Amino acid sequence: MNYNEKSKSFEVSCKMFAEDIEEVLKQNYKTAVDLGNDKLQSQNNNLMNDYLAKHISFNINSKALNFKFVGFEKEKESVYCYLEVVNVPAIKKLSVTNSILYDFKKEQINIIHVLVNGKRESTKIDYPQNQANFNF
Repeated sequence: MNYNEKSKSFEVSCKMFAEDIEEVLKQNYKTAVDLGNDKLQSQNNNLMNDYLAKHISFNINSKALNFKFVGFEKEKESVYCYLEVVNVPAIKKLSVTNSILYDFKKEQINIIHVLVNGKRESTKIDYPQNQANFNF
């Protein structure tokens, strides 16, 4: 996660194992999923957007802000998803709620890296914990 001061946007990338996220999407949406199939790009974008909307959220300076799903790309065994929150004032407090892949396995660990104004903070959250807070 990176705060881009010039564009006043909060840019997020999520890296997941392709096999894991494909399985979760299959289970949740009861449909075949192949994130590497270009013919299914529109369907895959819709599934990914809906899933992420249910499993990650951002509260910046005590205000819940919606993200825009920019897209995803599959690279070997990984999938990178890209999100953006626009019109973000300077970040003083950030709260992230993240339960991505918690519906896949109970041993899930999510690692969060945040870069704001050159200051980097990192944390990990283990299932069932889904909240991470940062102050800048």
